[in-house]
Amino acid sequence: MNAGVRVLTLTVAALIFVAGGVVGVRLLTSGTGEAVAAGPTCTDSVVAAGSPLDSNVIKINVFNASARSGLANRVLINLQANGFLGGQIGNSTSATKPRKVAILTDDRDDPRVRLLAAQFKDKAEYAPVDITVTDGITVVVGDDYSGLKNEANTSIETDRDLRVCVPVVPLP
Repeated sequence: MNAGVRVLTLTVAALIFVAGGVVGVRLLTSGTGEAVAAGPTCTDSVVAAGSPLDSNVIKINVFNASARSGLANRVLINLQANGFLGGQIGNSTSATKPRKVAILTDDRDDPRVRLLAAQFKDKAEYAPVDITVTDGITVVVGDDYSGLKNEANTSIETDRDLRVCVPVVPLP
């Protein structure tokens, strides 16, 4: 190969290398170019009395009152596997310290609460709401918590009109 062709080949290769480096750095440090519009995460809907209420419109918050690390997270993951919506998790600051499981509610006959209570192997205790959360039903788990039933119902007939927030799935 003659020397002129080698020099030309090396020069073109060097230019491609430099251009690729510049483009790569720009891509690495650039933004997406468009702002993501913050829209609603759910749409209000009413489940009429006598209609089925599904677990996929019920948000659950789980707090750990036990010495078992990560228990609230595991319980919420298992409830999500049954269709419930995931809410907050953390260590409990509630005055309620259940041995097994407690649902914090002012209305234990609420169909959402009854459907949630039916998920647990243990009989749920009920206590007044004393933890501030944005929405959903709050569960507190204790040291003797033993898990969810293998095949619990994920739907219940509601005896009253209920306002629920149906999750919105944004489409690209």
